[in-house]
Amino acid sequence: MPAQDSREIADLLSHAADGGRISPAEALLLYTDAPLHALGEAADAVRRRRYPDNIATYIIDRNINYTNVCLTACKFCAFYRAPKHEEGWTHTDEEILRRCGEAVELGATQIMLQGGHSPELGIEWYERIFAAIKAEYPTLTLHSLGASEVVHIGRTSHLPHAEVITRLHTAGLDSFAGAGAEILVKRPRTVIAPLKEDGETWLSVMETAHQLGVESTATFMMGTGETNAERIEHLRMVRDVQDRTGGFRSFIPWTYQPENNHLKGRTQATSLEYLRMIAVSRLFFDNVNHLQGSWLTTGKDIGQLTLHFGADDLGSVMLEENVVSSAGAKHRSNRTELIELIRSSGRIPAQRDTLYRHLSVHTDPAEDPVDDRVHSHFASTALKLLPVAAKSSAGASN
Repeated sequence: MPAQDSREIADLLSHAADGGRISPAEALLLYTDAPLHALGEAADAVRRRRYPDNIATYIIDRNINYTNVCLTACKFCAFYRAPKHEEGWTHTDEEILRRCGEAVELGATQIMLQGGHSPELGIEWYERIFAAIKAEYPTLTLHSLGASEVVHIGRTSHLPHAEVITRLHTAGLDSFAGAGAEILVKRPRTVIAPLKEDGETWLSVMETAHQLGVESTATFMMGTGETNAERIEHLRMVRDVQDRTGGFRSFIPWTYQPENNHLKGRTQATSLEYLRMIAVSRLFFDNVNHLQGSWLTTGKDIGQLTLHFGADDLGSVMLEENVVSSAGAKHRSNRTELIELIRSSGRIPAQRDTLYRHLSVHTDPAEDPVDDRVHSHFASTALKLLPVAAKSSAGASN
């Protein structure tokens, strides 16, 4: 690398580490050319300044996939079944409530209801389910659905997006997950999800939700054939909305799982590409508080490394997960392992809620919680969480 370019990158890293805003072009330069260790150190400096308590968090939640029936037919998805398919299913109200109750017994504070875009489910179905969950389990936070579901419900029930959001919120929805973002840039999004709403619409729905008092997370699925510039453009699109609303609580990048789907010949992002994305995201998102590393799609070792590249959260134990694992993610974990991953990285583990409030800070290893039941559902057949048709998979986006 020429000395001038090396100096430019060093100056950019210093500027970003000190809290300065970097442009998309500068972010792209850092993503492609910055030395890995220097990039990680700059991102970790931002994290340390934001969170001087040295805490890294996790959450106990359950992803409940209410149906695998979907007419959107995204090419990266191995979970869905077309309408009228013999393997299609939709859970009954009773089954959803049973799973919520089981989650509460295991210490979950959050439920993520996510599923296919079934033509048979309109706004009334969602209102009924949310109201029933809140009536039965008022302490559970419903961090569920996403912008794509809002678009689908709007079409099914012939309602504007704002009314869908308002009615869902009134029924019990607390916040939206970042599901359905995939990649927001037009070219790659059209390739992998031609029937899904475009990226601008996804962001518009989220912006409307934020204006109506319903916050959300933002996600990014990387590794489906997008260019480096398109990866950074996804970040830019999210940051622009965040500048206007402040409604994205966290950013959650994760890697596309290439097995059992219809994106033949695509290459999953490498571990180094993922760590570079984590670091650049921390430097680029000066307006997003939290950054989550994904152990589910990259493995526990890489998940732990994200804590040295700017991440302050390791996501969920995943009492149930059905979409990403059906596409090939086979990583499993439990609460004990996540606490140890955090502690052995030199951080203080803490269980959080959906709002990132600390529920329990594990300062003394001798007092760490021990509960063998609190683990990823696909690590045990005893819980019997999924119907056969669902195989072993749900969404990775919190």
